[in-house]
Amino acid sequence: MPTVPASLFAVLELVRGNFTAPTFRTFTALVTGLIAQTGRCTVTGMLTGVGLTRTWSHDRVHAFFSRAPWSPDILGISLSHLIVRHLLPAGAVLTVAVDDTLF
Repeated sequence: MPTVPASLFAVLELVRGNFTAPTFRTFTALVTGLIAQTGRCTVTGMLTGVGLTRTWSHDRVHAFFSRAPWSPDILGISLSHLIVRHLLPAGAVLTVAVDDTLF
């Protein structure tokens, strides 16, 4: 496993419940690689950024996106709750605009 900065890992820990243990390890590596990589934002770019190109097969990462038991929708909802709880004062009014283009 790659070394993940403690501050980043603390944030990722807040959404750990959206993943199984193996998918959380993959998710953590991908997020770290996405931040660290200097090239293209691709699966192989994330593996390069996190230093796992020779350790992990890119098939592992593709399987994470296509077959692993996690939901991008639930993760997005969890992240939005996290952002609101930490960045807005209690009782603040929040207006949310939703674009249903992808639906």
